[in-house]
Amino acid sequence: MPTKKQPLTLLHFPEQAKQAQELAEALSIPCMEIILHHFPDQESMITLPDMQAGAIIIYLSLDHPNQKLIELMLACETLRDSGNTPIILVAPYLCYMRQDIAFRKGDAVSQKIIGRFLSTLSDCIITVDPHLHRISELTEAIPSKHALAVSSARLQADFLRQQIPDAILAGPDEESEQWVSKLAKYTGLEYFIAHKERYGDRNVKVNLPATDVRGRHIVIVDDIASSGHTMATCARALAQQGAGNISAMVTHALYDNDTAGLLEQAGIQQVWSTNSVKHPSNRISLTPLLAETLKKLDL
Repeated sequence: MPTKKQPLTLLHFPEQAKQAQELAEALSIPCMEIILHHFPDQESMITLPDMQAGAIIIYLSLDHPNQKLIELMLACETLRDSGNTPIILVAPYLCYMRQDIAFRKGDAVSQKIIGRFLSTLSDCIITVDPHLHRISELTEAIPSKHALAVSSARLQADFLRQQIPDAILAGPDEESEQWVSKLAKYTGLEYFIAHKERYGDRNVKVNLPATDVRGRHIVIVDDIASSGHTMATCARALAQQGAGNISAMVTHALYDNDTAGLLEQAGIQQVWSTNSVKHPSNRISLTPLLAETLKKLDL
């Protein structure tokens, strides 16, 4: 645990009370809610609970991030002003990691910008399966020696072995290989990686390798499902090749309003996700992984 000399409290925002309370119970520490108020113009006011000064864990998954980042900044600055240290941010989903290069002159590289910003707010950041494509370490995006990325692959593997022990794993594009290969390592399942050609945010083509999927149960694996177009395109290609059943496993279910319908229409019968982001597809709790990581932490 972070400290033995001062009290440790877990704080959370209202949206993620259930996940935060489960984590606090696993750590046997108090769990308290940050009071959040939105004014008519959508400015935010945060009020910290009445608590003893000490080390703080803030639990906040950063999906739909723009307003959350402001509220996180307000909370962390108020905590520091009140003498609370260290501050540990547990952000199961870490935002703005996908934009990691400037494709055109003037493009903001949000991964580096938001990474620097987050490093100023807390003393430690813990996240799960961040989307790191062109870099290998989270510290390259967040300049802090206590920026920790942990993998949900073992938890996903335990779940998948109980559901479909003879599945074939499919990565819908080259970026997914880091997650698919790790899941294959822990399950012992066969896997392959498709090739994606992108023509726009919602216009992609997926080419499958020469793998016999006829009659087999295929699980498409990726870190994120957002618009769902890549996963749906992959599923349609698998169906054309004679796949028996098609499911999907993701860490972060960042669905928009059309994603669920799109995936269903493409022939994906079920989607399983972790509870990094609250969603009906949540089947895998990250609590054991996060609790283990925090217990080993030495600040």
